[in-house]
Amino acid sequence: MPKVFSWNGHRFHFYANEGDPREPVHIHVRKGRDNAKFWLWPDVVVAESKGFPAHMLSQLSHVIEGRRTEIESAWNDFFS
Repeated sequence: MPKVFSWNGHRFHFYANEGDPREPVHIHVRKGRDNAKFWLWPDVVVAESKGFPAHMLSQLSHVIEGRRTEIESAWNDFFS
C-alpha cells in the first residue's frame, strides 16, 4: 500500500493490486475508519466513500486537485 503523502492526519495512498486490468489513475484516502477513493481525470471526483462527511470530501478533493501531478507521477513510477 504505497503512501503518496499525508495531510491533516489523512493518508493518501494506492494499493499495489489495483485490478486486472488495472483501473485508471486514482487515489485512496484513509483517516481512522473513514475511507474514500477519488478518480483523478478528467476531473477529481469521488468514486466511493465510507464515513467522510460531504464537507471533508470537498476539502480532500481540493487537496487532491492541487497535488494531482504528484499523485499521477507516484502512480506511474510505482506501476511502470
